[in-house]
Amino acid sequence: MAKKKNALGRGLGALLSDSGTSIESKVESREESASGSIELINLENIEVNPFQPRSTFDETALNELAESIKIHGIIQPITVRKLSGKSFQLISGERRFQASKRAGLTEVPVYVRLADDQQMLEMALIENIQRENLNAIEIALSYQRLLSECELKQEELGERVGKSRATVTNYLRLLKLPPDIQIGLRDKQITMGHARALISVEDTSVQLTAFRKTVAEDLSVRQVESLVRALSKGGNEKKDTSDKPEPNKEFDKLKSRLTSHFESNISIKTDGKKGEIKIPFVSIEDLNRILEILDL
Repeated sequence: MAKKKNALGRGLGALLSDSGTSIESKVESREESASGSIELINLENIEVNPFQPRSTFDETALNELAESIKIHGIIQPITVRKLSGKSFQLISGERRFQASKRAGLTEVPVYVRLADDQQMLEMALIENIQRENLNAIEIALSYQRLLSECELKQEELGERVGKSRATVTNYLRLLKLPPDIQIGLRDKQITMGHARALISVEDTSVQLTAFRKTVAEDLSVRQVESLVRALSKGGNEKKDTSDKPEPNKEFDKLKSRLTSHFESNISIKTDGKKGEIKIPFVSIEDLNRILEILDL
């Protein structure tokens, strides 16, 4: 009975240690048979993931995970792909991989998958979005990479990551914010709610003024929303002419419909007789998406 408890205490690796089958021999004898298997492999044979969407790791959390691994072992296998010989490459689980090194492990249980570079990028991004505590900018960048590099449409992306199309759009809009605000969001100076309030205005100077005041005075989301409205109104009053027409509610409704249809922040300008509709795009891929909607 004591022997069984010790095995469980060492984690999943203990349950696999007596299997008598190495991953190298399985892959070399029949590569397809290794796909979907869980085996123990040496940490030195695993390369880090070049497609890792997370740019920073919390040192305290990493050390805590390492301590947990020392006691309980690896509970959830790391996902890798086979390269050549005895070499493997991480698809997901870099926190567990790095923590295992700190815990002094020499072997870890891995789940082997067959994947080319594009499939690996897609799997790494999706698995990390679903499993890791990425910040909002890292999520937005991951969504953008899935759209551009994996050639997914927003509907497909939403299905893959289990999010609504509106949620995906809200994250992608964050990438339109000035770099200073994106960094502030990444570094948790502001929240996603603050960022959505700031992005509701197009004037970059207004966004930055509101952002700096938000950080300096630790404003709530509602306070930022009020601040943005006040700053926008003040800016417009300075630029106003006496003969500027009253806002047209019909144009507001039209703008809302077009913004939803094109999934882009549409702007409409008119003097009451003539005007223009502007459809912004953030990349060539985004432009192609808009052209596809226009059937051009």
